[in-house]
Amino acid sequence: MNSLVVNLLFALAWAFFFGEFSVRILSSGFVLGYIVLWILQPLTGGRSDYFLRVWYWFKLFVMFHYELVVSSISVLRDILTPQHLARPAVIEMPLSVKSDAGILLVTNLITLTPGTLSLDVSEDRKTLKLHAMFADNPEQVVRQLKDGMERWVIDAIEG
Repeated sequence: MNSLVVNLLFALAWAFFFGEFSVRILSSGFVLGYIVLWILQPLTGGRSDYFLRVWYWFKLFVMFHYELVVSSISVLRDILTPQHLARPAVIEMPLSVKSDAGILLVTNLITLTPGTLSLDVSEDRKTLKLHAMFADNPEQVVRQLKDGMERWVIDAIEG
């Protein structure tokens, strides 16, 4: 059986045990189930990429929220200071992510981050056109997005 399904069943059993279906109980059951499945992994025969995939999703979640805070502070600073630091530009970024879900997630995460906006994906799905508010160095913006959000999405979705 799929490790994710077993972990979700463990979280539900945990909630039944406590008689409460709150986020706190379900998430603690999920974490405990993850640890138990990880410990029992040698007995179940072989290693599953599930454990690494969960780690990558957690990393994506945390790092996106970090980027969200940092970019929000940059935009706020530009709004509150008398001189404008923004140097907006439309930039083309080559995409390394291949799946439809990965492209969708990358474009949405870029759009959700203040100061950047996804505009269009090329027909061949190899180039993303985006607007960046702080594009003094467009190559650096592309490198930061590729080494950051796109890499995290590739790890989480495409493995």
